[in-house]
Amino acid sequence: MRLMPYRPRALLLTLLALPVLSAAPGLAAEAAPAAAAHRHAHSAAEIGRFLTSFYGVHGPTGYYREHRVSQVLKDKQTGSPDADVLLCAQNAPQDVGIGPVTVARSAGVGWATVTTHWAAGATDTFTAYVRLDSLPIRLDDVICAG
Repeated sequence: MRLMPYRPRALLLTLLALPVLSAAPGLAAEAAPAAAAHRHAHSAAEIGRFLTSFYGVHGPTGYYREHRVSQVLKDKQTGSPDADVLLCAQNAPQDVGIGPVTVARSAGVGWATVTTHWAAGATDTFTAYVRLDSLPIRLDDVICAG
């Protein structure tokens, strides 16, 4: 008796020849629109444009604070009435700069270092996070440097 070597291609062809079982008819039709709605993932360029617009020169506007911030950050702000959690500060900076954006598709998040410029040349940094699937795009979290 001669043993045949393992052949992955033969196994693949066998699997491809099997009939495909589909889910219940209504289930497949309902899942398609939901999957299509979450198909878009923000790119690094989109996140960079958003953060630049969001922070502007002196910090986010009232509109951005209300409509382009996650509930997590709104709750953080409620718990810290003496500080601005979006800027990791207590007042408005003289200028804001956005660093390069990093995107981790597997984690579903993108982030950038934000640098705030203050009087007498002082600077501070923090990290701003954006969920890749947020619609509309919004700031999801901010981690202060310490």
